[in-house]
Amino acid sequence: MQNKFTIHPDCISIKTQVKATIANFDLYQDVLGDAERNVIKIVEINDEKYTIKSFKVPNFINQIVYRFFRKSKAERSYTYANKLLELGIKTPFPLAFDLYTTSFLFKKSYYVSELLECNLTYRELVHQPDYPDHEIILRAFTRFTYDLHEKGILFLDHSPGNTLIVKTDSGYDFYLVDLNRMEFKELDMDTRIRNFSRLTPKKEMVAVMSNEYARLTGEDEFEIYQKMWGLTEAFQKKYHGKIALKRKIFFWKKKYRNS
Repeated sequence: MQNKFTIHPDCISIKTQVKATIANFDLYQDVLGDAERNVIKIVEINDEKYTIKSFKVPNFINQIVYRFFRKSKAERSYTYANKLLELGIKTPFPLAFDLYTTSFLFKKSYYVSELLECNLTYRELVHQPDYPDHEIILRAFTRFTYDLHEKGILFLDHSPGNTLIVKTDSGYDFYLVDLNRMEFKELDMDTRIRNFSRLTPKKEMVAVMSNEYARLTGEDEFEIYQKMWGLTEAFQKKYHGKIALKRKIFFWKKKYRNS
């Protein structure tokens, strides 16, 4: 098995400890989230807490693709995190990534980053309409997304669980996570509006976001709202169609029986 390990230049002094921690990944019990596909565990290195994300071994075709033609999700997460920080966008500090391959196939990969204690994610805004400062946070999130767009950042997984929100003395800070799908380029208005489509099924939240985004861009609010809500409806229809199909195919699985 071949190995490629990269650690942040500022953290070379703990390289040995980081590699040992990844090697012992299976021994750690503190799991973050539901571990449906990828497993994230909380670990301690030199009295600091980090998360290690172990990516699921891809199918046979993708093992070839990731071995020869495309960078792994772990490496992209590390690279994109560093690029975001360079552009002034917050994300948990990227410590390292670790890849394991054979001569012809890609196997295991790990991404290590700072453990960030947050107050909420966007998901709480969807499920708790009476959450304190709900509209204030939603408008601040919209300004954050506008900042991403102005800096040429297209976060393709801009969905409810992938922005961590931290309350500060002056307001709210936003941190992107799950970074392996991003593009960096100049964004037209249609692409910008489409980037909001996966966030919420609630019309009143779309109304607030379109109002704030129109104020920031100087574009017509009604047109932005119409596009944003139309794209949101289209995504929701497609998403729930996929869930219904999976429920029929994988009817024996608990998560689909209860969905």
